[in-house]
Amino acid sequence: MESQGQTPRLLEQVRSAMRLHHYSLLTERSYVDWIKRYVHFHQMKNREDLADGERKIEAYLTDLAVQGKVSASTQNQAMNALVFLYKRVLQVPLGGAIKAVRAEGKVNLPVVLSRPEVAKVISLVEGVGQLVVQLLYGSGLRIMESVRLRIKDVDLQMKQVTVRSGKGEKDRFTTLAEKRH
Repeated sequence: MESQGQTPRLLEQVRSAMRLHHYSLLTERSYVDWIKRYVHFHQMKNREDLADGERKIEAYLTDLAVQGKVSASTQNQAMNALVFLYKRVLQVPLGGAIKAVRAEGKVNLPVVLSRPEVAKVISLVEGVGQLVVQLLYGSGLRIMESVRLRIKDVDLQMKQVTVRSGKGEKDRFTTLAEKRH
């Protein structure tokens, strides 16, 4: 699918489509990697080899689950990348059902700290770092969201924080937690 010394045109199309739809750079890299693996798995040499997508996607995803023993979330990510390739890049509808063998889902119970444990962790951090940790915990901010905050994003009167360009480049509001002693 790629000629020597040249960037594969298909992958450039994938990158362009992802940027047009404002996907993150990490998602773009991940999808491109899954598409490369898919092409390699089926030993595709040209665009015509991409035909019969449902059957080929099914075979690839089944192989990932059975031979690769990947997790369910990994298999889902590969599926999303391939569906994106066919629907958004090739503009080929996937009409049939894709009945791949599903990877086993793993159930993880979240680890939740008690209030005294949280207070202990927060007390171990000082200065600006402590403020960031308090925002992460009390307002549910992600690390980069808290680091990018500006004074104008914090409304003490309304007790809310404006998160600009958060996950998915979306703005959102969250509550500003009150400090408890």
